[in-house]
Amino acid sequence: MKQRQRWQIGMATALLAGVIGLAGCDNQRIGELEEGVSTEADVRARFGEPENIWDVPNGRVLEYNRQPQGQKNYMITIGADGRMSALRQVLTPENFARVQPGMMMEDLRKMLGKPARITPYALKRETEWEWRWVQPPNSPMVFTATLNDDQRVVRSGSSPDRGTEAN
Repeated sequence: MKQRQRWQIGMATALLAGVIGLAGCDNQRIGELEEGVSTEADVRARFGEPENIWDVPNGRVLEYNRQPQGQKNYMITIGADGRMSALRQVLTPENFARVQPGMMMEDLRKMLGKPARITPYALKRETEWEWRWVQPPNSPMVFTATLNDDQRVVRSGSSPDRGTEAN
Protein backbone atom coordinates (compact mmCIF):
# COMPACT_ATOMS: atom_id res chain seq x y z
CA MET A 1 0.00 0.00 0.00
CA LYS A 2 2.78 2.44 0.86
CA GLN A 3 4.45 1.79 -2.49
CA ARG A 4 1.21 2.69 -4.30
CA GLN A 5 0.87 5.91 -2.28
CA ARG A 6 4.46 6.85 -3.11
CA TRP A 7 3.75 6.16 -6.77
CA GLN A 8 0.61 8.36 -6.67
CA ILE A 9 2.48 11.18 -4.94
CA GLY A 10 5.30 10.85 -7.48
CA MET A 11 2.86 11.02 -10.40
CA ALA A 12 1.08 14.05 -8.93
CA THR A 13 4.42 15.80 -8.40
CA ALA A 14 5.50 15.02 -11.98
CA LEU A 15 2.21 16.37 -13.35
CA LEU A 16 2.54 19.58 -11.34
CA ALA A 17 6.13 20.03 -12.47
CA GLY A 18 5.04 19.52 -16.06
CA VAL A 19 2.32 22.17 -15.81
CA ILE A 20 4.72 24.63 -14.16
CA GLY A 21 7.36 23.81 -16.77
CA LEU A 22 4.88 24.39 -19.59
CA ALA A 23 4.12 27.88 -18.29
CA GLY A 24 7.82 28.67 -18.12
CA CYS A 25 8.37 27.29 -21.61
CA ASP A 26 5.58 29.50 -22.98
CA ASN A 27 7.27 32.61 -21.59
CA GLN A 28 10.57 31.58 -23.16
CA ARG A 29 8.89 30.80 -26.50
CA ILE A 30 7.07 34.13 -26.51
CA GLY A 31 10.34 35.96 -25.75
CA GLU A 32 11.95 34.34 -28.81
CA LEU A 33 9.30 35.73 -31.19
CA GLU A 34 9.07 39.28 -32.49
CA GLU A 35 6.04 40.90 -34.13
CA GLY A 36 6.71 41.91 -37.73
CA VAL A 37 9.88 39.81 -37.86
CA SER A 38 9.09 36.21 -36.85
CA THR A 39 7.55 34.00 -39.52
CA GLU A 40 4.87 31.33 -39.26
CA ALA A 41 7.68 28.76 -39.44
CA ASP A 42 9.32 30.43 -36.40
CA VAL A 43 6.01 30.25 -34.49
CA ARG A 44 5.49 26.58 -35.36
CA ALA A 45 9.10 25.75 -34.44
CA ARG A 46 8.50 27.12 -30.94
CA PHE A 47 4.85 26.25 -30.30
CA GLY A 48 4.30 23.22 -32.55
CA GLU A 49 1.13 22.48 -34.47
CA PRO A 50 -1.79 24.79 -33.61
CA GLU A 51 -5.02 23.48 -32.09
CA ASN A 52 -6.90 25.29 -34.85
CA ILE A 53 -6.33 27.77 -37.69
CA TRP A 54 -8.80 30.58 -38.33
CA ASP A 55 -8.84 32.54 -41.60
CA VAL A 56 -9.10 36.30 -41.06
CA PRO A 57 -8.88 39.25 -43.45
CA ASN A 58 -5.23 39.64 -44.55
CA GLY A 59 -3.98 36.47 -42.88
CA ARG A 60 -4.86 33.80 -40.37
CA VAL A 61 -4.86 33.10 -36.65
CA LEU A 62 -3.12 30.11 -35.09
CA GLU A 63 -4.72 28.90 -31.86
CA TYR A 64 -2.47 27.46 -29.15
CA ASN A 65 -4.60 26.06 -26.38
CA ARG A 66 -3.35 25.38 -22.84
CA GLN A 67 -6.66 24.01 -21.49
CA PRO A 68 -7.58 22.04 -19.40
CA GLN A 69 -4.38 21.93 -17.29
CA GLY A 70 -3.20 25.43 -18.17
CA GLN A 71 -4.91 28.74 -17.64
CA LYS A 72 -4.05 30.50 -20.90
CA ASN A 73 -4.95 30.29 -24.57
CA TYR A 74 -2.82 32.03 -27.18
CA MET A 75 -3.94 33.40 -30.54
CA ILE A 76 -1.07 34.21 -32.88
CA THR A 77 -1.92 36.23 -35.99
CA ILE A 78 0.08 35.63 -39.14
CA GLY A 79 -0.27 38.38 -41.74
CA ALA A 80 -0.60 37.91 -45.51
CA ASP A 81 3.19 38.43 -45.69
CA GLY A 82 3.73 35.26 -43.58
CA ARG A 83 5.03 37.21 -40.57
CA MET A 84 3.61 37.27 -37.05
CA SER A 85 1.61 40.46 -36.53
CA ALA A 86 0.19 39.72 -33.06
CA LEU A 87 0.57 37.27 -30.18
CA ARG A 88 -2.02 37.54 -27.46
CA GLN A 89 -3.25 35.57 -24.47
CA VAL A 90 -7.03 35.65 -24.90
CA LEU A 91 -8.37 34.48 -21.52
CA THR A 92 -8.75 37.97 -20.07
CA PRO A 93 -11.49 39.95 -18.30
CA GLU A 94 -11.62 42.27 -21.33
CA ASN A 95 -12.44 39.40 -23.69
CA PHE A 96 -14.92 37.85 -21.25
CA ALA A 97 -16.75 41.20 -21.16
CA ARG A 98 -17.19 40.93 -24.94
CA VAL A 99 -19.19 37.68 -24.54
CA GLN A 100 -22.83 38.70 -24.83
CA PRO A 101 -26.17 36.85 -25.02
CA GLY A 102 -26.92 35.90 -28.61
CA MET A 103 -23.26 35.46 -29.57
CA MET A 104 -22.73 32.49 -31.88
CA MET A 105 -20.73 29.47 -30.67
CA GLU A 106 -18.21 29.80 -33.51
CA ASP A 107 -17.51 33.44 -32.63
CA LEU A 108 -17.04 32.46 -28.98
CA ARG A 109 -14.63 29.69 -29.98
CA LYS A 110 -12.62 32.01 -32.23
CA MET A 111 -12.35 34.61 -29.47
CA LEU A 112 -11.43 32.40 -26.48
CA GLY A 113 -10.12 29.18 -28.02
CA LYS A 114 -11.02 25.64 -27.09
CA PRO A 115 -12.64 25.38 -23.65
CA ALA A 116 -11.26 23.27 -20.81
CA ARG A 117 -14.57 21.48 -20.43
CA ILE A 118 -17.87 21.16 -22.29
CA THR A 119 -20.84 19.91 -20.24
CA PRO A 120 -24.20 19.21 -21.91
CA TYR A 121 -27.42 19.45 -19.90
CA ALA A 122 -29.93 17.61 -22.10
CA LEU A 123 -33.01 18.29 -19.95
CA LYS A 124 -32.27 22.02 -19.83
CA ARG A 125 -31.30 21.97 -23.53
CA GLU A 126 -28.13 23.88 -22.68
CA THR A 127 -24.39 23.29 -22.83
CA GLU A 128 -21.79 24.92 -20.59
CA TRP A 129 -18.34 25.78 -21.91
CA GLU A 130 -15.67 26.47 -19.27
CA TRP A 131 -12.23 28.03 -19.49
CA ARG A 132 -9.71 28.11 -16.63
CA TRP A 133 -7.92 31.44 -16.23
CA VAL A 134 -6.08 33.61 -13.71
CA GLN A 135 -7.55 36.90 -12.51
CA PRO A 136 -4.65 39.26 -11.70
CA PRO A 137 -2.69 39.13 -9.60
CA ASN A 138 -3.04 35.38 -8.93
CA SER A 139 -6.63 34.18 -8.40
CA PRO A 140 -7.57 30.94 -10.25
CA MET A 141 -10.95 31.41 -11.94
CA VAL A 142 -13.36 29.65 -14.29
CA PHE A 143 -15.24 31.53 -17.01
CA THR A 144 -18.47 29.79 -18.06
CA ALA A 145 -20.57 30.49 -21.14
CA THR A 146 -23.94 28.72 -21.38
CA LEU A 147 -25.22 28.00 -24.88
CA ASN A 148 -28.73 27.03 -25.96
CA ASP A 149 -29.85 24.51 -28.62
CA ASP A 150 -29.28 27.16 -31.31
CA GLN A 151 -25.61 27.30 -30.23
CA ARG A 152 -25.96 30.86 -28.99
CA VAL A 153 -24.77 32.25 -25.67
CA VAL A 154 -27.60 32.75 -23.18
CA ARG A 155 -25.47 33.81 -20.18
CA SER A 156 -21.88 33.90 -18.98
CA GLY A 157 -19.79 34.76 -15.96
CA SER A 158 -16.71 33.97 -13.88
CA SER A 159 -16.34 32.27 -10.51
CA PRO A 160 -13.43 31.02 -8.37
CA ASP A 161 -11.85 27.83 -9.67
CA ARG A 162 -12.79 25.33 -6.95
CA GLY A 163 -10.79 22.61 -8.72
CA THR A 164 -7.52 24.24 -7.65
CA GLU A 165 -8.30 24.33 -3.93
CA ALA A 166 -6.67 21.86 -1.55
CA ASN A 167 -8.83 19.02 -0.24
